[in-house]
Amino acid sequence: MAVKDRDRFSTATRLRLLGEQTAARVYRSQTKRQARRSRLTSRAALLALVLCTLIVALAYPMRQYVSQRAEVADLEREKEEASRRVEQLRDLKARWQDDAYAEQQIRERLHYVMPGETGYIVIDPDAARQTRADLGAADRPWYSNVWDGVDKSDASDR
Repeated sequence: MAVKDRDRFSTATRLRLLGEQTAARVYRSQTKRQARRSRLTSRAALLALVLCTLIVALAYPMRQYVSQRAEVADLEREKEEASRRVEQLRDLKARWQDDAYAEQQIRERLHYVMPGETGYIVIDPDAARQTRADLGAADRPWYSNVWDGVDKSDASDR
């Protein structure tokens, strides 16, 4: 045992132990650096590149798909509206086929009366008080609109 203890405290043994400890520290630091460096391998970089390429390649078709689905939904809604409008027009056509409805509409819209009847039109007194300037262009005779246009253009030249 004395030889072993003496050997333990000898300079050569201490130097050797010190060298081994230093080598272990250097080796540990090198493996840590390699571990940090080796997190992104060439395989991982290639995989990331392939994934990015796939995302970029699929972005435009996906956008087109979504926009086309929205367009299809809009067209289906328009189709439903058009079919409702066609149904309304069919109902209106069927009503006009009825003579009683046609007679009612002729009496209301065109103010026709049957022979022997007396027709009356009640004029609102407030409506009769409208001046010529208050009347819209559609409510006046066409020649009044022409003269008003001539007067306005003549006034703008001055």
